[in-house]
Amino acid sequence: MSLLTLAVSLPSLKPPQCFEKDVTKCAKASTLQLAVFYGALYTLAVGTGGTKPNISTIGADQFDDFHPKEKLHKLSFFNWWMFSIFFGTLFANSVLVYIQDNVGWTLGYALPTLGLLVSIMIFVAGTPFYRHKVPAGSTFTRMARVIVAACRKSKVPVPSDSKELYELDKEGYAKKGSYRIDHTPTLKFLDKACVKTDSNTSPWMLCTVTQVEETKQMIRMIPILVATFVPSTMMAQINTLFVKQGTTLDRHLGSFKIPPASLAAFVTVSLLVCIVLYDRFFVKIMQRFTKNPRGITLLQRMGIGLVIHTLIMIIASGTESYRLKVAREHGVVESGGQVPLSIFILLPQFILMGTADAFLEVAKIEFFYDQSPEHMKSIGTSYSTTTLGLGNFISSFLLSTVSNITKKNGHKGWILNNLNESHLDYYYAFFAILNFLNLIFFAYVTRYYVYRVEVSDSIDKLAKELKEKTVSNVVNPKD
Repeated sequence: MSLLTLAVSLPSLKPPQCFEKDVTKCAKASTLQLAVFYGALYTLAVGTGGTKPNISTIGADQFDDFHPKEKLHKLSFFNWWMFSIFFGTLFANSVLVYIQDNVGWTLGYALPTLGLLVSIMIFVAGTPFYRHKVPAGSTFTRMARVIVAACRKSKVPVPSDSKELYELDKEGYAKKGSYRIDHTPTLKFLDKACVKTDSNTSPWMLCTVTQVEETKQMIRMIPILVATFVPSTMMAQINTLFVKQGTTLDRHLGSFKIPPASLAAFVTVSLLVCIVLYDRFFVKIMQRFTKNPRGITLLQRMGIGLVIHTLIMIIASGTESYRLKVAREHGVVESGGQVPLSIFILLPQFILMGTADAFLEVAKIEFFYDQSPEHMKSIGTSYSTTTLGLGNFISSFLLSTVSNITKKNGHKGWILNNLNESHLDYYYAFFAILNFLNLIFFAYVTRYYVYRVEVSDSIDKLAKELKEKTVSNVVNPKD
């Protein structure tokens, strides 16, 4: 962020200011200027890759799974973690966007740089008070050993009695501060890795049942991971096509002109409100019916988010169809001029996107954290952040592919620089169908998904308390 701030501040690191309407006539950035700018962006990406999966993980690790009260707080942790993240996003999409548009990029980048510096100071100051998990070695090495061992013993039969498979005693795991995982009947091929054959006890030839089960858990989550690619692609539309739609509409609110990118603030506000309502009210209401301490399961919460994503694209398609109709009526199709409609007609799709995120994005992070083995939590959480990155790549791929295909045979195409001549309504309808098909896929894979066994009985105790509380309310109803 410091390098990025310098890149937009120092005259030697940025191209000269240009006032030409035709940007092709402006002076191009030099190789050095491009190297510094993109170097800063890619450094930022690397840093984000290191912090995103680990911040939430270390936060959740502060709660003791074996203490029912702490476990109950942990069930709400990801709601409030996401709330804090998007509270910062609200500042970025409103105050920072305004500063960057009206004051300058230097201050616009300097403020978050200063914020990061303060964050580092707070994090370092709190380090002595955190609960730290002992490093358990490379996650990828542990998984690779299981796969290699299973392949090397591909012709070895697996005994019908799982007790004959290689495993350490519980005391051995207790000394290491870890937990033994019982054998499961899924992904049986990997069981070959823990079949005892001869005296060769190389870790690349013989693995414990726990190591095999850890690998199974990570593999079992992959279909769920794939099902999150499409909604992540939908999220990429917020700062791309949704914002570009806003540039074609009337952005005035009295004398104030709304920056199109600021509409993303409505996604954030919606998400913040929905998270509070979900945690404070929805969970408590659902607990009465399900007796589940979470209210509903993580996969059910994700499913609701997927349904809302489908609804968003149906609404977005209808809104865009109406915008194009008004553009034709007022003769601004070919000129690409402003359509005489308020930018606020886009609000429903922005607000619903925040609602969908409150269900899907929070549940996604918690699911991949919760379902990962104890020593693979960071990698599990990185599944969640990986989908966001892939979503942007898929969005770019679909945009270019659909644009090229629809231009064939002399057609204008669905996606042009002039949105008034485009057919984003068709493109959004395509997304609605894609979301619906993804929802069917999600329903199919979740039907056969087996949740990881809890390492403690805290969830059972909390569920028991809910049942007892319900019974006591029935027996002794309030006057």
